Amino acid sequence: MSSEAPTEPRIYAVRELAQGINRILEQKTEGLLVEGEVGRVQRPPSGHLYFTLKDDLVEALLDCVVYKREAMRFGRYVEEGARVVVRGRASYYAPRGRLQWVGSTIRPSGQGALLAMLDALKKRLASEGLFDAARKRPLPRHPRVVGVVTSKSGAVFHDICTVAARRGRVRIVLSPTVVQGEDAPRSIIAALDRIESLPDLDVLIVGRGGGSQEDLSAFNDEGVVRRLAQARVPVVSAVGHETDVTLADWVADVRAATPSEAAELVVSDVRAQLRVLEEFVDRLALLEGARIAEQRVKLSRLERSLGDPRFLLVNRGRELDEIYHRLVITAQAKLAAWTDRERSLRAQLYASHPRTVLMRARAHFAPLDARLRVLGPNLALSRANQLQVLAARLDSLSPLGVLGRGYALVFGPDGRAVRSASEVGAGDPLKIRVSRGEIRARVVGDETK
Repeated sequence: MSSEAPTEPRIYAVRELAQGINRILEQKTEGLLVEGEVGRVQRPPSGHLYFTLKDDLVEALLDCVVYKREAMRFGRYVEEGARVVVRGRASYYAPRGRLQWVGSTIRPSGQGALLAMLDALKKRLASEGLFDAARKRPLPRHPRVVGVVTSKSGAVFHDICTVAARRGRVRIVLSPTVVQGEDAPRSIIAALDRIESLPDLDVLIVGRGGGSQEDLSAFNDEGVVRRLAQARVPVVSAVGHETDVTLADWVADVRAATPSEAAELVVSDVRAQLRVLEEFVDRLALLEGARIAEQRVKLSRLERSLGDPRFLLVNRGRELDEIYHRLVITAQAKLAAWTDRERSLRAQLYASHPRTVLMRARAHFAPLDARLRVLGPNLALSRANQLQVLAARLDSLSPLGVLGRGYALVFGPDGRAVRSASEVGAGDPLKIRVSRGEIRARVVGDETK
């Protein structure tokens, strides 16, 4: 028999068990697809997306979380009641002891749902005016630099270069991108940003080969469509085959059925232009020959109508002599009139000269000055005598003159002259004005009463 004591089972801490469960769940479920109906959608300010997936047949509920980066790309598919497929992994959230599904990609469940989502996005973008014909720009007639956004490994870029080289001389610049898969929308936007950094870019071709709706989904991405709408140069969309239509085709300035057709639309055919130019030259030569013949006929008619030019010169010379004679007579008359006018103005100027005006004024005012010198003193003496008489009369009438003879003026309390004893009463103050100064007094009594 063994004498060893039995070993005690290991006791795990809660955190250790939670970490182990989470590690096992992530390893076993990484990349699995889960399908269900969306419920209890929450969109907090953090940008993360929380919702539940439930099964229609049995009571089963799965908490899901999609973090901000993925929520910005796939959040449009998450609506109450929508049925979606979520790729991700299971995770054990230790702080609450809950199992949750961390989603990395989301897509509608079934082809019909995908088309419905695409149609809803198309209507929303159309309501914003992104597909309006008024915002479509014409393609440049003779571009020098053509940008191409497509896969560097596909046949699209080769087809575009082949057609462009055959039609004319342009510079083709490739901005490679992923055109299929989860990373395709972000890659296409980055490729557009790169190609638009070229300062001399004239036009842009965005395209890829054909494929299913899922293969073309990157060109139905809202971010890609809005970025194409903001392109600074005209855009030609060449996505898929002729029957494939994406939202990129709607927002582009021009849609081409194939990449080759896109190159034909963008690059002018030099040989065709040369043929047109040759036709114009031939037509111009014919028109010029006809015009010259017509002018020769007109010149012949004019020569016949003019006759001998010597007679025409003689007649014109006679008319010129008559015109010269009339001009001389008119000039002499004008000169005489101007001379008379100048004399009249000169006489007026002399008459208005300051020296002449002063002489006339002195002649006019000299007698007046003599009279003023004679009459001035007499008039002043007469006015002085009159002033003395009036001063004597004024002095005789002045109250101060009466006061000088021993009289006085009495003023009552109100400052008025007292004319009667009845105007004041006993105790009233009085002011008595004599010839030299004033006397203050008070009424003692009235003897008249």
